[in-house]
Amino acid sequence: MHTIVVDLGYGDAGKGTVVDRLCAFPPGAAPVAAVVRFNGGAQAAHNVVTTDGRHHTFAQFGSGTFSAVPTHLSHLMLVDPLALAAEARHLASQAVADPLALLTVDRRARLTTPYHAAANRARERARGSARHGSCGMGIGETAAYALAHPADAPTAGDCTSRTALRRTLTLLRDRLTDALGPLDAPPVDVCVDAFRAFADHVTLVDETHLPRLLHQGPVVFEGAQGVLLDEWHGFHPYTTWSTTTFDGAETLLAEAGLPRAALRLGVVRTYTTRHGPGPLVTEDPTVTTALPERHNGHGRWQGAFRGGHFDAPAHAYAIAACGGVDGLAVTHLDAPARHGALRIVRRYRTPDGPMDRIPAARPGDLSRQQRLTDRLSSARPDHWQSPGGDPGAWTHALTDALSAPVLLTSHGPTAADKAGPLSVRPTTSGRPGSRKRCPETSPA
Repeated sequence: MHTIVVDLGYGDAGKGTVVDRLCAFPPGAAPVAAVVRFNGGAQAAHNVVTTDGRHHTFAQFGSGTFSAVPTHLSHLMLVDPLALAAEARHLASQAVADPLALLTVDRRARLTTPYHAAANRARERARGSARHGSCGMGIGETAAYALAHPADAPTAGDCTSRTALRRTLTLLRDRLTDALGPLDAPPVDVCVDAFRAFADHVTLVDETHLPRLLHQGPVVFEGAQGVLLDEWHGFHPYTTWSTTTFDGAETLLAEAGLPRAALRLGVVRTYTTRHGPGPLVTEDPTVTTALPERHNGHGRWQGAFRGGHFDAPAHAYAIAACGGVDGLAVTHLDAPARHGALRIVRRYRTPDGPMDRIPAARPGDLSRQQRLTDRLSSARPDHWQSPGGDPGAWTHALTDALSAPVLLTSHGPTAADKAGPLSVRPTTSGRPGSRKRCPETSPA
């Protein structure tokens, strides 16, 4: 059975460690055929810690790499060859033999280049105090350029032809320079040499590769970022240029003739966090202080790492926005015992009255999302639930708050600190936590 792993928050809920657990199959279980990446790009930061103490922050490689599970970068990925090479070097230093041999890349995948990254940083600097909290790695620029110039946007397949690569990179550089001025990026020929080396060291594949993988054995689709940062469902403008719901993975399955053939696993932690600016209704500085994050901190471009109590309305909104889940993976279940004041927020207080759920709507109306952002920015926690320090009480409380069963629990950073996943079949309709329609207004 295939599994799609998606973060139901603002990112950083533990997708990497969940994927690592799913790939560390027990004796007698079918090995995972591959981890498939289906959204975002090199800005992902999925931390995995092994039982023998190794650590890697997975960006483009799948988080099953320590278990020697291959990674496939689908045509929906934005591939950064330079960041990929650096990631491969770090994996090699962590005793992963020949990491690039575990990788396949769809030729149609768009490339993120130093010109995209430089343009991204220039725009973010120009916003001053109104920064969006970008990672500064060019993801939004890559997506925007591909939308504006689909025939000219560089792809992984272009890396096999020096002529095609030089043409697309020169056009890209010149267009972005005309718009923003000189960019802090290397000359085109330097990029051409680096990207040609990328093509020589990875296996580029066509559209027939993923359907074959899906018939070889179970595949784990590893999402990036979180639903609350989704380009359409997130709280505009503090969002990513990426569809962070299950939609990308479902599209890939449908293209392979396997629609709705995967379990949809939503990841949450026992407290809600986000990087950088934007709404975080349940924010409480004492949470961040009491539960320091070894692998999360202040980012030069993203800004501060912020923490708060579990935001039930926001996570329930994420479930509704992405069409429901089959179950939950709950991480950081050790945190309530370490910080006994952790609570679950069930309702907000707003200038317009109490708000116990965030209304979901069909994607496409960013003005509506901006109004929602404005409302959430003035909201405050109003109704609390305190499960205490018992992990079992938390799993029951989260099942109740989100109307979805907990299938996997995590009490620490390694695969050995996980329990589950429980066996469950994916549903094709009436998923736990789903809503049949998207209400436009919230009840008072």
